[in-house]
Amino acid sequence: MNRRRFIQTASAGAYLLTGLRPRAQGGIKIDRIDIFPVLYPTAGYFKFLTGPKGASGRPAVIVKITAGDGTVGWGQSVPLATWSDETLETAAAALEHCFIPALVGRSPLDIAGAHAAMDRAVAPGFSTSLPITRAGIDLALHDLSGKLLGQSVARMWGRLAAGPVTLSWTVNVLKIDEAAASVEAGLKRGYRHFNLKVAPDPEFDAALAREVRRLAPRAFLWADANGGYDLETALKAAPLLAEAGVDVLEAPFRPNRIGAYQLLKKQRALPILMDEGIVSRTELEEFHKLGMLDGLAVKHARCGGLAEARRQVGYCLDHDLMWLGSGLTDPDISLAAALALFGAHNLKKPAALNGPQFLAADILKKPIRIENGLAYPPRGPGLGIEVDEAKLAELRRTRVRKP
Repeated sequence: MNRRRFIQTASAGAYLLTGLRPRAQGGIKIDRIDIFPVLYPTAGYFKFLTGPKGASGRPAVIVKITAGDGTVGWGQSVPLATWSDETLETAAAALEHCFIPALVGRSPLDIAGAHAAMDRAVAPGFSTSLPITRAGIDLALHDLSGKLLGQSVARMWGRLAAGPVTLSWTVNVLKIDEAAASVEAGLKRGYRHFNLKVAPDPEFDAALAREVRRLAPRAFLWADANGGYDLETALKAAPLLAEAGVDVLEAPFRPNRIGAYQLLKKQRALPILMDEGIVSRTELEEFHKLGMLDGLAVKHARCGGLAEARRQVGYCLDHDLMWLGSGLTDPDISLAAALALFGAHNLKKPAALNGPQFLAADILKKPIRIENGLAYPPRGPGLGIEVDEAKLAELRRTRVRKP
């Protein structure tokens, strides 16, 4: 598939992606949509998973879409109040009161139409409305469509389901002398590549990068500031990080700092990736034209799901931009979707998918296979996963946080 064809197909609904038309499935409609707010237990310290009162957990809303013939598709919204303005409570409310009423009775195969219906239900602001919330619907529709068509999502896109996906281990420490233990933990599990949480102290960040580079001299080393630098600090930090062996710098500023991104990119100390703030391909196109970035950290959870994530990958390919795979500490269902996306599009660099590192539970009948720093996309129709509803019930019983 050439790049022009990729762009044309990436914006279509699921069955349009391969030119397929619904056959026997054409009359099937969405019968019901159920949601299950939960908290996944965590393992180890990660700054985004600690609440204001010390409670920890990874919030998620499980989405179950049932078609009229009884076929079920599963999705997952992964809001995180410490990372975005979408929370478990707002996601559950928007799903229940806005998105679900707009979607019941529609064809589950018309994913593009579902997104249009969600736009009508909650009007877009600067960009796509409630993208993290709606990603759960998008994933469930991809899973359900694949099961109805008897195809994996990769095949629905006209691509081969490649894999495995190489993972990157997250080093998130408060002291330099803690880095060795973190890197060693990753190495023991077969990881060979590392991403660092940095900002706001460039001297600390450079020292951390030097230590990780010393411990993993052949690693792809990725620094993520999550918008934590100001311009003066970033202009100092980028050369220090480059000298310390960092390969790429992600999200040095908040996305509305347009001038800051332009100046830092012109410095050319490191390739600059954007993440937060690029929700739709529109922002990617505009920020690229403004000279703000060298590439993108692709997260389906951030941009409303797989349909839009594919559009962004296509734009990067079409304009020779770097694209890296990333996530939002994705639990099982969202992780399966990320692996399907990155595997089908032959991601070349290690993916910063740290759900397996920081989460301590799953709800799948067959957990995702992760061995020696490699994650294997599940095989089978849709996302290739089956939810164990007994596990889900137990997680809800022990970890639910009511919205």
